Amino acid sequence: MAKSMVGQGKILAAKTLQIQLLVTLAGGLIFLIANTAYASLSYLIGAGVSIIPNVVFAFFAFRFAGATKRDLVMKSFSQGSKIKLALTMILFVLAYQLPMLNPLHMLIGFAVTIATHALSIMWLSKRKTTISN
Repeated sequence: MAKSMVGQGKILAAKTLQIQLLVTLAGGLIFLIANTAYASLSYLIGAGVSIIPNVVFAFFAFRFAGATKRDLVMKSFSQGSKIKLALTMILFVLAYQLPMLNPLHMLIGFAVTIATHALSIMWLSKRKTTISN
């Protein structure tokens, strides 16, 4: 049972990432058409600051499975959370070092991607058939 829950969690994480990437690319294209290449790049950087730590966290969260590995699961989940937070901070600091960065567009990209992550998890969780397929 635990392995099937982990399998469903991996599928949910993968589908959530796919939705995030689609929204990110669409948003980047919208910024490119409606604004400038720098605005689009700033938006994409902000989205990347959100997506990259999520991928790292998902790796740690689903590394172990099973009731016998409960302590490893908890430790890995905790490590993943800490690394996600630290990586997000590091990526923000690095992004703000870029001279052509538009901070507002970057923060919009970050916020849209965070919202997409949360909303897609809720939406996909309600669609059990999508997760199990």
